Amino acid sequence: MSGCTHPAHQHCSFCDSKGHLTVEVDGNGDPHIDDPAPKDPSRRGLLKGSIAAGLGTLGAGLVGSSVARAADGTMQTRSHYFIPASADTVHWGYFSKSLKPQVEISSGDFVTIETLTHHAGDDYDRMIKGDPGAESVFHWDKKKKGVNRRGAGPMDASLFGRGAGEGLGVHICTGPVYVKGAEEGDVLEVRIVDVAPRPSANPAYKGKSFGVNAAAWWGFHYKDLITEPKNREVITIYEIDAGLDRNWAQAVYNFQWTPQTDPFGVVHKTIDYPGVIVDHATVKENHGVLKNVRVPVRPHFGVAGVAPKEADMVDSIPPSYTGGNIDNWRIGKGATMYYPVAVKGALFSVGDPHAGQGDSELCGTAIECSLTGTFQFILHKKADLAGTPLDKLEYPLLETQDEWVIHGFSFANYLAELGDKAQSDIYAKSSVDLALRDAFRKSRTFLMDTQGLSEDEAISLLSVGVDFAVTQVVDGNWGVHAVIRKALFSGGSL
Repeated sequence: MSGCTHPAHQHCSFCDSKGHLTVEVDGNGDPHIDDPAPKDPSRRGLLKGSIAAGLGTLGAGLVGSSVARAADGTMQTRSHYFIPASADTVHWGYFSKSLKPQVEISSGDFVTIETLTHHAGDDYDRMIKGDPGAESVFHWDKKKKGVNRRGAGPMDASLFGRGAGEGLGVHICTGPVYVKGAEEGDVLEVRIVDVAPRPSANPAYKGKSFGVNAAAWWGFHYKDLITEPKNREVITIYEIDAGLDRNWAQAVYNFQWTPQTDPFGVVHKTIDYPGVIVDHATVKENHGVLKNVRVPVRPHFGVAGVAPKEADMVDSIPPSYTGGNIDNWRIGKGATMYYPVAVKGALFSVGDPHAGQGDSELCGTAIECSLTGTFQFILHKKADLAGTPLDKLEYPLLETQDEWVIHGFSFANYLAELGDKAQSDIYAKSSVDLALRDAFRKSRTFLMDTQGLSEDEAISLLSVGVDFAVTQVVDGNWGVHAVIRKALFSGGSL
């Protein structure tokens, strides 16, 4: 609303006329995301958390707190934090258990987090210009970069000469968030309360946001092109209404990637290092593409998760048991994710924001668009999980109002399964077959444990009532997800 003074929340549906972020709660302290929770018991959440309203004026760090009644009747304080996206708050292209937290929170607290797409440099004028946070992150001149390390590779670029980190991991991640009391074996519940596009700061594009789709060399399509030139990478720029009053995106123009020389003098013949600013004097913009096509806007976070324990520096591209680059368009407003905690404090980070994507992310990217999200974090201690649906959870689980979504990967935990060379071998060993097998096994166990089905019952239901789909085939560790509709279990009284 117009009263919200923070630029990332100019159109936030949760901001009141005074610019305060509020979350409406029911008698149990649960937030109303869109509609009140349905009365059908089969569509209730996996667990009832003790949730309260988060109030406060947006700013750096702690922005406010409130007291609300929890489900057990006790009064509890919930704090609301804010992490802006800047060169000081992001880590580019990797997860690490050694990262210094940006904030330390308690279970039940809210955090509003700004995220930037690593593809913003494909159109500097629309996606970076005039935006201090984005400008600090993407700053790169002959003397220095705003964020030097980009990827989990060597800092001296001794492998390929691309730049610090070598681009072995590409996503700009904001965080991490340290959750007090979180330890290995616990489960972190992350509720996505709100998601809003980051408006263009360029006055020429007031009220608009923009995103990038790159049909790139790592896309599933790349070796199967039929028109010349066969080895081409094509960037398409999309326009999104910053207030989401219009629920579709429209293509503005596209261009074919040409060799780009970065400020350090390295020539990038392909899209091989994140954050290179495209010189539009070297490309031909083709306007009027995808005429009369409206792409559904489904804002979500491609990368979200906690730090793994197996290595200190982990490439952000392949997803794994702690989440990461899952690239499921369902991980947006109103959704809840459950992550197994692997390290002290959990260390949650989020990035790779998307305005829209289809299942498979076939050409290599979605509509990569900077977003701001508000999250609530609920910690479930290992000692309290016995007999609950989260007992022994070993993978990232998605819950929406209507569905549970089970994420399978070619390798459930590739860092442990593939050994010392896991971060390179994963790119050569993934397949949809392996990912489907993993999704099947996880879904079978989920139905047996949470619904009390026998193995034979679970297998029959998986075949006749559950949809399996390809999440993505471009992230190194390929993904297949199973969508289990809660309405399947509404036939009896519970």
